[in-house]
Amino acid sequence: MASSGEDTCDDSDTPPAVAPVADSTHLLGFSDEILLHILSHVPSTDLVLNVRRTCRKLAALCLDKSLTHTVVLHKDYEASEDKVKRLVKEVGRDVQQLSMAGCYWLSGATVEHVARCRGLVQLNLSGCPLTSLRLSKVLSALLHLRSLAIDVSPGFDASQLSGECKATLSRVRELKQTLYTPSYGVVPCCTRLEKLLLYFEILDRTREGAVLSGQLMVGQSNVPHYQRLRVFYARLAPGHINQEVVRLYLAVLSDRTPENLHAFLISVPGSFAESGATRNLLESMARNVALDALQLPKSWLNGSALLQHMKFSSPFYFSFSRCALSGGHLLQRVIDGGRDLRSLAGLNLSGCAHCLAPDCLLRKAEDDIDPAILEALVVACPNLRHLNLSAAHHHSPEGPGQHLCQLLARLPRLRSLSLPVCAVADSPPRADRAPIPPAMRAVPRGFGKKVRIGVPSVPFPGPAGPQPSSVFWSLLKNVPFLDRLELIGSNFSSAMPRNEPAIRNSLPPCSRAQSVGDAEVAAIGQLAFLRHLTLAQLPSILTGSGLVSIGLQCQQLQSLSLAHLGLMGKVVYMSGLSDMLKHCKRLKDLRLEQPYFSANAQFFQALSQCSALQRLCLVSRSGTLQPEAVLAFMARCLHMVVCHLFTGESLSTCRSLQQALLRSFQAERPALNVVVFPLLHEGLTDVIRDVPMAHLDEVTLFKSRVAEEPPNLWW
Repeated sequence: MASSGEDTCDDSDTPPAVAPVADSTHLLGFSDEILLHILSHVPSTDLVLNVRRTCRKLAALCLDKSLTHTVVLHKDYEASEDKVKRLVKEVGRDVQQLSMAGCYWLSGATVEHVARCRGLVQLNLSGCPLTSLRLSKVLSALLHLRSLAIDVSPGFDASQLSGECKATLSRVRELKQTLYTPSYGVVPCCTRLEKLLLYFEILDRTREGAVLSGQLMVGQSNVPHYQRLRVFYARLAPGHINQEVVRLYLAVLSDRTPENLHAFLISVPGSFAESGATRNLLESMARNVALDALQLPKSWLNGSALLQHMKFSSPFYFSFSRCALSGGHLLQRVIDGGRDLRSLAGLNLSGCAHCLAPDCLLRKAEDDIDPAILEALVVACPNLRHLNLSAAHHHSPEGPGQHLCQLLARLPRLRSLSLPVCAVADSPPRADRAPIPPAMRAVPRGFGKKVRIGVPSVPFPGPAGPQPSSVFWSLLKNVPFLDRLELIGSNFSSAMPRNEPAIRNSLPPCSRAQSVGDAEVAAIGQLAFLRHLTLAQLPSILTGSGLVSIGLQCQQLQSLSLAHLGLMGKVVYMSGLSDMLKHCKRLKDLRLEQPYFSANAQFFQALSQCSALQRLCLVSRSGTLQPEAVLAFMARCLHMVVCHLFTGESLSTCRSLQQALLRSFQAERPALNVVVFPLLHEGLTDVIRDVPMAHLDEVTLFKSRVAEEPPNLWW
C-alpha cells in the first residue's frame, strides 16, 4: 500500500488556503483503501499523466501497484500517441496486464512501445495495426507473456517471426486471434495452448475483386498444437471462405481430441455442412471428454441424437441458437439427461421457435408455449445469469402462473435477458374484443402533425405508467440487478444486421406485440442497475412516455439501441425521446434505426444534452439529416468519436458532410471515425469493411448480445 503522504493539494511547502472543512468530508480525508477504489475508475492515462500531478498523496496512490498492475486503454478514445508513449514510459515496468483492444487510431510505431512493458503476462492488441515484423519485435521482449490477443491481417508472414518471438509464443497458454486473411497466424508457434479463441472475419473477395481461398494456407505450418487445449471457440462471419478456413483448423482436432477439452464452441451464421472429419470429431468428444460449454452449428444438431451421447461435468454455457430444438428435445437431451445444471450460467435459445413447445409436427410458430417445459427449465437451472429467448414467438396461454414472465421471475440471479416483444404481452387477444384500428392508436395531437422537440408530452388517455398487475412489471421487479435487457420483435429485421443478410421488406410485427406499448416500456424504469437496453419493433409506442421513465430512473444506462418504434413511416415518439435524453448523463452509445427519421436541429439539440456520448449510429431508410445540425452537435459533444449516419440523403451530400466533420474535428480527436453514406447505395459494403471491428460489433450493426458468448470468455 502506498504511504499516505501529505494531505495538501499542492506540491509547494505552503498548502493553499482552503475553507475549513471536516476531514471526513474532504476527498483526501478518506482512507487509502477508499481512495484507491475511487482511482481505479479513472482512465489510466488520466491517472498517471494528470491526477498524479495534483498533490503528493495522490502522486503516491496513483502509482500503487494495484492501479498500475492492469492498464486498460480499450475505449479510452482520448489516449493519443503521445499519451500512450508517456504512460508506458512512466509505469511500463509495473504493468502485467495491458489491453489496447480496439485502439485502431494508434500507429504501429506507438504499439511497438509495448515492448518496454517487460513484465507483461496478458496482452490484448486486437484491433491494433501490427505487421509481422513489429509483432516479432514486441513479443521478443515479453518473456513472461501467457495470454495474447492479436489480429492477423493481409500480408502477415509467420516466417518473419524471430526465434525469440517464437520462444515467447511457445509459452503462451491463451490466444485470441482475429483473422482477416486465410492463415494459421501464430497458432502453430503456440505449443502449450490451453485456450484458443478464433474470430473469422475474412471477406470472400478482396477490394480488387479477387476471390479468396483457403488454398492460400498451403505451405504454411498446418500442425497446430492442441494436446493441452481446454477451450476451443470459433466465431465466423458470413462467407464461404470463413467456413473453408475453420475446417482446416478443425482437421487437426478430428485426428486426436484433447483429453482436457471442456469447452467446444462454434458460432456460424446460416448453414455449415457437416463433414466426415467433423463427424469423427463429435463422436470422439462424445466418447472421451466431459464438456462444460457447448455450441455447435445448427446443421450439426438438427435431427441428430448427439446431445444424448454428450457427457457434461459442470456445464456453465449452452447455445442452441437457431437450432430446430423442440421442447421434448430440451427436456430429454438437456434437462433430463441426469445432468446437474445448477452450474449453468448462460443459455442461448435465440431463434429456437419450438424450444418451449411440445413435439408436434402440425404446430405453428405462433401457437402457445407449454409452461411445464419452461418451468422444468427454470427448476433445473436456478442460477441462470444470461438467457436469450429472442427471434421466436413465445406466446403464453391464459391461466394463473403460466405466463412466461411469471416463470422467469423465479430466476433472481439474471443479469442479462433477451425476449421477443410478444412474450411480455399480458394475455392473448380475446375473440370477443375487436382489434384497435391503427388510427385509434395514433397520438392525440394528430396522426400527421409534427411533434415539437422539448415540449412536454400530452398524456395519452389510459394508464401512463407501469401497472403493478402487469406480468412484465412483476418480472422486472424480481430481477432487480438486470444489467442488459433486450426486447426485440419476433419478426424484426435490421437494415444493417451483424451476421445475417439485410432484408429490405421486413415482416409485420406479431399480433400480440400490439398490446405492448408505453406502459410496458415504462416498467423498465424499475431496473436501477440497467446499463444496456435494446428495444426493437414495438408498434404500439405512441408518445414515448415510457422512454422518459427510463431516462429518469435508469441512471446507469450507457448504451441504448432503438429500432422501429411506433407505426411504420411515422416518428411519433420524438418528444418522449427528447425528454429522455435530457436525463441520460452517462449514455455513451446510441443506435437509432427508424425509417423516415428526420435528423434535424431539434433532434441534435436534444442529443447534445448527453454529455458523455461517444458513439452514434443512425440508420434510416428514406431518412434525412441537416449537415449544419450535425456539425454543431459534434462541436458541443466533446467526447464524440464515432459518427455513423446512413440515411436517404444523396451521395454528394453525404461525402460533403463526412469531409467537413473530419476536417473540423480529426486533429483534436485522434480516434475520430466518421461514416456518412446513403443506406441503399450499392457501395455500402465496401464502406463498411473500413469501419473498425469494435464499432461494427458494438454499435453500427444490429445483433442480439445476450448470451452471445460464454461469460468471462476473455479477460
